[in-house]
Parts: sequence; structure tokens; C-alpha cells
Amino acid sequence: MDGATPLPAPTILGVERSFTGRRWRSRLADDRPAYALADRFGLPEVVARVLTARGVGPDEAERFLAPTLRDHLPDPSHLLGMDVAADRLAAAIRSGEAIAIFGDYDVDGATSSALLVRFLRAAGGRVRAYIPDRMTEGYGPNTPALLRLRQEGAGVVVTVDCGTTAFAPLAAARQAGLDVIVIDHHVAEPALPDAVAVVNPNRLDQVSQHRGLAAVGVCFLLAVALNRTLRAAGWWRDRPEPDLLSLLDLVALGTVCDVMPLTGLNRALVAQGLKVMARRANVGIAALADVARLDQKPQAFHLGYLLGPRVNAGGRVGRADLGTRLLSTEDPAEAAAIAVELDRFNEERRRIEGEVLVAAMAMVEQGGMPAVLTVGDAGWHPGVIGIVASRLKDRFNRPAMVLAVADGIAKGSGRSIPGFDLGAAVIAARQAGILTQGGGHAMAAGFTLPAGAIPEFGAFLCDRFGACGIATGRVAELGVDGSLALSALDTALVARLDGLGPFGAGMSEPRFALAHVKVVRADLAGQNHVRLILGSAAGERVKGIAFRAMDSELGPSLIAARGRTVHVAGHLSIDNWNGGDTVQIRIDDAAPAA
Repeated sequence: MDGATPLPAPTILGVERSFTGRRWRSRLADDRPAYALADRFGLPEVVARVLTARGVGPDEAERFLAPTLRDHLPDPSHLLGMDVAADRLAAAIRSGEAIAIFGDYDVDGATSSALLVRFLRAAGGRVRAYIPDRMTEGYGPNTPALLRLRQEGAGVVVTVDCGTTAFAPLAAARQAGLDVIVIDHHVAEPALPDAVAVVNPNRLDQVSQHRGLAAVGVCFLLAVALNRTLRAAGWWRDRPEPDLLSLLDLVALGTVCDVMPLTGLNRALVAQGLKVMARRANVGIAALADVARLDQKPQAFHLGYLLGPRVNAGGRVGRADLGTRLLSTEDPAEAAAIAVELDRFNEERRRIEGEVLVAAMAMVEQGGMPAVLTVGDAGWHPGVIGIVASRLKDRFNRPAMVLAVADGIAKGSGRSIPGFDLGAAVIAARQAGILTQGGGHAMAAGFTLPAGAIPEFGAFLCDRFGACGIATGRVAELGVDGSLALSALDTALVARLDGLGPFGAGMSEPRFALAHVKVVRADLAGQNHVRLILGSAAGERVKGIAFRAMDSELGPSLIAARGRTVHVAGHLSIDNWNGGDTVQIRIDDAAPAA
């Protein structure tokens, strides 16, 4: 009702403190809009509740339930610099000038690089990719690499997922006669680097509805613009025009793994990209799915938790260019070999991550719990600090910075919580002279500073956090869409809920509570997962899996609850193991049942 005071979100099942210390909060404070949506569109009440809790009302429902690129794709020319970038690349293609793609070493960088390599190669361009080494070169364009590319014949370099704040390297490149085009999405400063074009929806002078695009999404818009420019020049009269939609599997992978909001254009890109991925046309993605044992229709969850970590593993602990090579190749044998190598690096990454996480947790628990956690040490591997920061952020419900120190220099990665713009904070710290390098976006950032400046940086972040008015020490909350009985769980319900996807940042996967279920069985699976069988008083059974549960109080508490009654909260899915077709719950949390 207009002008009415918003209703407080009720607690689900009265859980004020779960095994992991969280309050279970209903994602929907007022049921009435959900009832109205269900009546108007003939939706099951549970589906209507999920939609309403995510801000989908009657006016948006039809468009939301069937997202199409036709409804969402903008004219790429609305982005500043896009037409200049397309014209310069078209000229390079037509003249046979060598083009280099300078990418970041994460999934967004690898997919961005691979997308442009594939498109430019299909267009007849002379193109190569260059991915800097995380350990020896660090993030973003560096002067020696750019000058080397120039010496090796490149006339144009396109930086992807980096470059917006690379002032000195791009100035050196310009002086050497190298044209640089920046395709990025990280937060910009008032000044821009000396480049032919800087295409970034997060330029301060850019008016755009699409600030949430990943770099790979911006690269897709560049491909659309460049394709159009080449068509106008008659370039496709003598050669087949590339299928732009075939590139959407890369867009989906990069968008999900960079944790961009899956709303609007991103939602349409990922929805269509998942369909492309299911066709397994990209031999690199297909090989990666095989080593990850992904034998079902891909969903956003699989991209974020199965495929993405393996692509990232090359840049974290192996060879930085492996992800881009895998996603760019047309050779199935090469793809299979790289996928196996990335899978091996991913196992190594897990081992290293576990060691650093244990040390970081101990440091946090001894450090008095400031508003922003800042921990670092010599010997920590730079390739895993971002993951460890994410784990600390989740565990302690506050922003976390983790730094690897070597030779007096600290390289760090941070993860934030809603309400604290970490990218802006890092840029402010760099402008204040605390950091030598740094940038990012609201929820994640990377930075470099002298090791001796770490305490000053931590204090700076705490002061800035305090100015945001975010309370520290508050009880963490877990959003829940409602409670369901075991008798209500069937594959038809799960399929209907899956149809609301893709799920990810900005479009959270539905989470439901199962009340008063008996822990019939709870066993350790692997090193830190827990497998369960849950039962109701009426005799229904459902399988459960709690990933990484032994890293928190959840795992030991579930194992200790064997034979007892608990509430659990998690995500429903269909288990196709061994040809079956049954419902299971992926457990996020549990609580004692009164």
C-alpha cells in the first residue's frame, strides 16, 4: 500500500540462531503481493512468493519468465568510445594489421579474451592473446609487456577486464606507436588513460543502464558493433558472417563467475548462453565439463562452482594463459589436454587455499575483530588470497582483505558485503597515497602496497566503513523463501523453480526450510562435505548434501545431530545419479528443532 510502513521480515521457523550463528529471515515480508501474482498468472503460490521476493511484479512477470535478447540488448553505440573502437578494429582487420588481446587471468578475463579471439579470427583478423603472469607481472597492462607486443608486430592492443586505471603503461604504449583500446567494467576515476577508446559502462561520464555488465558482456557488445561496422563496409560479401549467438556460452560463464547481477540484460545473456553451452559446440567448455563430471544440462550453479574454479586455477597456481587457450581452441585434443591440466591445478589450488585459510582464520581470531578484516603474511600464495578473502567475509559477515607479502611488497585481494563499495574505497586509498595500485568494483577489489603500509590501509578501510553507517557485530541473516513439507518435494516442483533461473548475484537461488526433519544419516563425504538422509515423521525421505560444511560449525553439528530432529535450509535440485530422478536438498544451514 502506498505510504504504508514496510512490514518487518518475519523469522522462519523461529530460528534466531542456527548452527552457524545466523537468523533465518523470510525474504518476503508481506504475502499479499505474492497471492495477487499467483491469481493473475495462475502460478503456484511457492513460485509467486519467489518472484515477489525478488521484486518481480505483475508488470514484469511475463518478460521476466521468458527473457530474450531482443527485449534487452541495447545499441552498443550507447557506450562511449564503442564506435571508435569498432572503427579501429575494422580497419585493422581489413588491412591485415596484427591485433593483440591483453586479458586478465580470471574467468571474466579468459572468457573476454577468448570471445574476441574467436570473433576476430572468424572475421579474418590476425589476432593473438596475451595473459600476464600473476606472480611476475601482476594485474593489468604493464609497460614491458605492451612494448614487447609492439616489437613483435602488434599495431593494436585490446585490453579486456583491465586497463581503466593503467595510466603509465598506456602512455608508454602510445609513445611507442601502439594503439590501445580498453574494454573494461571496473570502477573508473575522473581521468581516463591515454587510449584510442575506453569502453566501460562504469566510466564516470557514462550514462547507461548496464553498469552491471561483466567485461565479457561489454566484449559481446563490441563484437555486435564491430560486426555491424564490417557489414556496412561490405566485408561479409566474400566470407561467412560469424554467428554472434554462438559466443554466448562464454558470456554466460564470465558473467556468472564474476558475480555480476543476473537481472535485465545479464539475465538474458546468461539464459541464452546456457542454452548454447548445452549444445557443447565450444570444445574447450565441453572438455572442461567432462573433467568436472558435469553430465547434465548446465545451470548457473555449475558455472560458478564446477567450471569457473577450474578456469581460474591456471591463473592462480599454474599457467595464466591456460584458461584463454582452452576457451579459444577449436582442437578437441588440445582442449582435452588443457582441461586435464586445469583440473590438476584446481586440486593444487584447493590444497594451498586450505593452508592459507587456516592461517588467516587464526590471525583473524587473534586480531580483535575490526570492522574490516585485514590480514596478510609472507609465504601466502597470491593465487588464492581472493578465495580466502571470500571465505573470511562469509564466515565473519564483514569485508575481508587478504594480502600476500614478498620482498617488502603486499599484493592483496578483498571481498565486501552489501553497503560497502570496496572498489571506491580502494581507489580512494590509492589516491591518498596508501596504495601503489588498486581498483575493482563494489564487492571485490585488488591492490598493491608496501608491506609496512598494511596497518594504515586497514585503519583507512575501517574509518571509511564506519562512515557508511553499517552496524558491525550484528547477527548474520540467511534469507529463506518459506518452509516446505517433505511430502511437497517432487521433481515437478523443482523443475518449475529451476525455470525461474538463471540464479546468481541479484537473482538469488530459491532457498527453502524443511521443518522438523530427522537426521537419519550423516556421513563425511570427501574432506569437508557432509551427505545426509533426512526423514519426516510420516516416513518420507530426502537426500541432502552440505558442501564445505566441515569448514564451519555446520558439518560437526549435522554429524552430531544423527538421530535427532532439526530444521534445515537449502536449495532443491534433481539428483540424476545412476540414472535416477529424485529430489535432493543442498544444505546451507541447519538449526536445532524445538
